[in-house]
Amino acid sequence: MFSKLAKRFADGNLIIQILIGIALGAVIGFWTHYQAAPYNELIAKGVSDAAQLAAAKKDITDVANSVANSIAVLGNLFVGALKAIAPILVFVLVATSIIVKEFGHAKGMQKVVTLYLVGTFLAAVVAVVASFLFPMELVLKGVESANMSAPQGIVDVLKDLIFKMVQNPITALSSGNYIGIITWAVGGGIAMRFCTQETKKVFQDVSDGVTKIVRFIIRLAPFGIFGLVTISIHETGFEALAGYLKLILVLVGSMAFVSFVVYPAMVFVVTKKNPYPLVMTCVRESAVTAFFTRSSAANIPVNMALCKKLGLKEELYSISIPLGATINMGGAAVTIGILALAAVNSIPSITVDFGDALLLCFISALGACGASGVAGGSLLLVPLACALFGIGNDIAMQVVGVGFIIGVIQDSVETAVNSASDVLFTAVASETIE
Repeated sequence: MFSKLAKRFADGNLIIQILIGIALGAVIGFWTHYQAAPYNELIAKGVSDAAQLAAAKKDITDVANSVANSIAVLGNLFVGALKAIAPILVFVLVATSIIVKEFGHAKGMQKVVTLYLVGTFLAAVVAVVASFLFPMELVLKGVESANMSAPQGIVDVLKDLIFKMVQNPITALSSGNYIGIITWAVGGGIAMRFCTQETKKVFQDVSDGVTKIVRFIIRLAPFGIFGLVTISIHETGFEALAGYLKLILVLVGSMAFVSFVVYPAMVFVVTKKNPYPLVMTCVRESAVTAFFTRSSAANIPVNMALCKKLGLKEELYSISIPLGATINMGGAAVTIGILALAAVNSIPSITVDFGDALLLCFISALGACGASGVAGGSLLLVPLACALFGIGNDIAMQVVGVGFIIGVIQDSVETAVNSASDVLFTAVASETIE
């Protein structure tokens, strides 16, 4: 009986299964979130008996929290598995592709990197335009500052990038430092280019084995997303987001414009073909999982599988996908630009015209490329953009605090934009290789 159910699940449509997981997670998440309503009704009726109130709260809230937290384990296991396998996958695939593959056909990397950088810059321009069309102010009083350090200037960002490249490879693998992982994988791959055929076969077998593990984890995505949706809605509902609705709408609207207008226009310019079939495929099969994992790094295995499904060149996507999780950050550029200009609008003593704000595009694009591939990675680059307008770190970090409050939506959409475009630009480059 169990084996039959497992086979039916394995043979089923993954997208439909994910949508079912989303729907079930939303229903249970809202149910657990609003289970405290009977307790609130007792308060409204003027019931003052402490024992009765405590019993009502305990019976209702404890059950709801227990259900939500139990289901959340599925999401934590799924994201944990992806994050655990992703560094190994990146190192093995990049090193193997250099050791085993012939690079006479891998001419697309320059085009991929160009698309990544241009896309990120154009996303920053969209953020500036949106901020001037829909100016926003933030109430910064009372916002809890994030107790984290942020880069203080461009030199710090570049220095951090260089040190990440030469980090101990074991440390890079264990900490998820993808710049370091790619650096050592490329260096090791070049060093092993002329090894024996037997050694090359070992690397290829290891690569195939890791890929099989990844495929197994991806098949469990419906359960993981079910858990992630449940706990996300259980913890926030809609009330926590209501105060920042305009900011959320501008952020999400700008990211949607980037995904469905700017990026397709770039694809059309390069390929001279209708870009939307490919765009919608990337959204459906990459953006959906990225939205809920909220991690470009964790979504690397998903994108690898999609590239293989699309028939792209492995010697290209095995390098471009993990690289994209680090430098293709259009969604992050939107977040950095809009939050920085919202901070500017919140301080009466600072006035910025559109020409000055365009300088922010370069800072946002640079900062976005330095954003980590994990949940909330772009928010710590907001102070870098704020510094352009002379905004102190104390105020800037309060803006970061606002970012964490709306992160349940902002970071999810941002990651979906970033991750789906990794595949989109790789597919464009792969298709145009002669």
